Amino acid sequence: MKKVINTGSAPAPIGPYSQAIAAGNFIFVSGQIALDPSTGEIISENIKAETKQVMENIRAVLSEAGVDFNNIVKTSIFLTDMQSFAQVNEVYGTYFTDQFPARETIQVAALPKNVNVEISVIAIKS
Repeated sequence: MKKVINTGSAPAPIGPYSQAIAAGNFIFVSGQIALDPSTGEIISENIKAETKQVMENIRAVLSEAGVDFNNIVKTSIFLTDMQSFAQVNEVYGTYFTDQFPARETIQVAALPKNVNVEISVIAIKS
């Protein structure tokens, strides 16, 4: 059994997908980009600001699902330039206190709306 998770506090999907799906105790959050949900504009002043907006969008979706960053078990980070890794990692790391989730970081040729970073997560309700 699956349940669609949707919140106005995160950007609306820009294609045929849901912000997240709850299935059993798992929450699968679709890749989030640096779209500001209140303006619909891309935050692109620098990679740190972009990453912060991505993480805030993830926070909003997780909150709607009744969980938070402590519930994340797996993260996938997609970057258009691996040279941004350290700056993305610096911002990403501030959202966790300990017991970091499993993760991979992958460089890709392009991302939706020409953003520089996209992050998806899998969380579990405890």
